[in-house]
Amino acid sequence: MTQPPQPVTQHAFIALAPPDDAKAELEHALSPAYAAYPGLRWNRIEDWHVTLAFLGELPVEVVQRLRAPLADLAASRPSLDLALAGGAHFDERVLWTGIEGDLEGLHELGASVRARVRECGVDFVERPLRPHLTLARARRNDHESVPAAAAGLAGFAGRPWRTERLHLVGSTVKGHEGRRRYQDVDAWTLATSQRMGSPNP
Repeated sequence: MTQPPQPVTQHAFIALAPPDDAKAELEHALSPAYAAYPGLRWNRIEDWHVTLAFLGELPVEVVQRLRAPLADLAASRPSLDLALAGGAHFDERVLWTGIEGDLEGLHELGASVRARVRECGVDFVERPLRPHLTLARARRNDHESVPAAAAGLAGFAGRPWRTERLHLVGSTVKGHEGRRRYQDVDAWTLATSQRMGSPNP
């Protein structure tokens, strides 16, 4: 039986992911918006992430080359205390929830990640880090659903959570609508999480 061809390139990014209970809390808060705006292109909950560096389309072998350097970086970086909060949008097209907590540490981690990628000789377009978690995108000519859904999330304040792992993620396009599906290339436990999980001497 013929195997499907393996991708030679993939969209890649480096991110953090909220724990399942924090995502469940946000999912519950989004219930009214899910019902009111079914026409939005809602991201799958398992794909929710906080992007630190978007690398764009890269050859698969280049993505693989990042694994060891990022593993070393994660082993030296502390966990962060963060929380999901509120709702906002980009240009009436992209719905997102914000990030609160140790934002200074988050920006420092993002800068370290980007520096490590550059050290690996990977060329990517650097965008300012605006900590957020993307929830949905509007379809063409829909300029009302996203701002309305964002307003419904204005009072949302999620519980604090601690980051555990740094994720290198690859995405591919599937389906007739061209929707992306995300999958970890690899993930590494951050230093503080490693110490928390270690037995006492």
